Amino acid sequence: MINIKRFIEKVSYTESKNSKDVVLPILEARGLRDELAKLLVDLHDNNKIQEQPVIEVEIKGGTFK
Repeated sequence: MINIKRFIEKVSYTESKNSKDVVLPILEARGLRDELAKLLVDLHDNNKIQEQPVIEVEIKGGTFK
């Protein structure tokens, strides 16, 4: 999460200087991309687990004569 934190700090710093552009070196951009991709995959996997339907099975023996 360090790259996401750095990006947020860089945007905040750029805003404080009234600049219009944020420039990232390619290594930082790759790290940011990788962390965002990992977060999205984790979020997607968590949603898949929660969305699985609950299957309820009821077995009735009826009457024995």
